[in-house]
Amino acid sequence: MYKQIEELLENAFDEMVDIRRFLHQHPELSFEETETPKYIADYHQKLGHTVRTNVGGRGVVAELDSGKEGPVIALRADFDALPMQDAKDVPYKSTVPGVTHACGHDAHTALLLVLAKVLNEHQAELNGKVVFIHQFAEEVIPGGAISMIEDDCLEGVDEVYGTHLWATTPTGKVEYNENALMAASDRFTIELQGTGGHGAQPHKTRDSILAATRIVDALHHLVSRQVDPLDSAVLSIGSFEAENAFNVIADKAVLKGTVRTFSEETQTHLIDEIERTAESIATAYGTQAEVRYVKGYPALINDAAKAENIRAAAASISAIDEVIHASPQMGGEDFAYYLQHRPGAFFFTGAQHPDWETTYPHHHPKFDIDERSMLNAAKVLGKTVVDSMAR
Repeated sequence: MYKQIEELLENAFDEMVDIRRFLHQHPELSFEETETPKYIADYHQKLGHTVRTNVGGRGVVAELDSGKEGPVIALRADFDALPMQDAKDVPYKSTVPGVTHACGHDAHTALLLVLAKVLNEHQAELNGKVVFIHQFAEEVIPGGAISMIEDDCLEGVDEVYGTHLWATTPTGKVEYNENALMAASDRFTIELQGTGGHGAQPHKTRDSILAATRIVDALHHLVSRQVDPLDSAVLSIGSFEAENAFNVIADKAVLKGTVRTFSEETQTHLIDEIERTAESIATAYGTQAEVRYVKGYPALINDAAKAENIRAAAASISAIDEVIHASPQMGGEDFAYYLQHRPGAFFFTGAQHPDWETTYPHHHPKFDIDERSMLNAAKVLGKTVVDSMAR
């Protein structure tokens, strides 16, 4: 049966491209998606699937029921875009000023819709159910996954799978990991309140900028000196703001940064140390520090058996040149929430076009993909569904 599914996917590739390009031209920001979920729901309804809309807010969940006993397998794709100007010179360039699909979520949606259509044509040969989870707002914390889960998108689901097209990995390659694949992604803000004054009279001030610079230096030593070298972690300061007059000592400075971890123990330790470090240094310089720490998505930890399902499926597909054991990535992904509730796996599908001289990474204004990667991802997910139902 799978060979027939693979052939149908090949025949439907042009439709996959058309859907992706239509969505690319009409992107919608996280938590502002209205037309995209309507488009998705209409597509599934025409296939005769049971469809729920407004799941967790703006999500869409469709169900393909074979009518026979078997596992319930969920496949997830996200559909939100980013607040960036599309700088590509292509016919399918975004028509919405300041908004573009610079991360591939349009392609995720397109491949899942066409896979749903193809699986639907083999409904009588399947065992169990396939649940298609179309998620809004992956790009912005708290993300759409957690609210969709709270609205029962995983009800009755036995296992869940998802993929991310990866523009910096060559098309034809699939990357998987049987354990930790992506990190927890947190952010923090530190506000330093001092006493400002004239730049010529620093002795009459409590210099917030000086205190902030000492804090930046100290924070960048936390990972190298307080985290086990075998336990990956990242702490980065991305913003340092204060008054910008050349002859003014600012009374206030604001630092913003991110922390990436895989271990909850390490995450908790760094939260405590960031607060302790900021407050103690601020006190030493006669200033006050207020630390606000916001936990983002948790670490994405695959189920080993389900990751093996992905590896085996990918290895059996002729279009996949190589299946690679991926190193953990420090980027975040709210698919992690699904894996906290059901066994499953997330993997990367190579999407780097072999003929392009320059490959632009995710979240770049000129980001694009080799659209054949959508077909590869659909084949892996389709094979995983068929094999899981046959077990």
